[in-house]
Amino acid sequence: MAKLMLHGALDRPATLSVADLRDWPQHRAAVTFDCATNGPQHHVFEGPLLRDVIQDAGPGFDAHRRKDRSRFLLAISGGDGHHTVVAWAELDGDFGDTPVLLATRLDGSDLDDAGAQLVVPSDRCGARYVSAVTRVWFGTVGERGTSAAPSP
Repeated sequence: MAKLMLHGALDRPATLSVADLRDWPQHRAAVTFDCATNGPQHHVFEGPLLRDVIQDAGPGFDAHRRKDRSRFLLAISGGDGHHTVVAWAELDGDFGDTPVLLATRLDGSDLDDAGAQLVVPSDRCGARYVSAVTRVWFGTVGERGTSAAPSP
């Protein structure tokens, strides 16, 4: 059973299975993205919003201060070594309000064995779609350009 580690500046870090991700409200996204190697791809994903999962884990910012929230990033890693970064402001309702998913289903099939998939429906290309998510790190970049992220 595939699991992902949710860690970083969170009050309640966790290790979650795809089944655990079904505890949050599930959202559906019919997407088309252009894959450099295979051309246009059309899929339907279902899963919780990444922001809901992070909010339940207790993000380490002052929720009432927009500038504090806008400093945070998420670094997502997949089982195949693929990584991407998403700014919290992209997800936050006061900023981009992008419905990024941690998909639990792809085209009607459960992803329990394969692992959750990061889905960024607004992206035209699929480079930030991360399969078999193993880690979601949440934190900030230091004031002098140094990362507060742990080493991989």
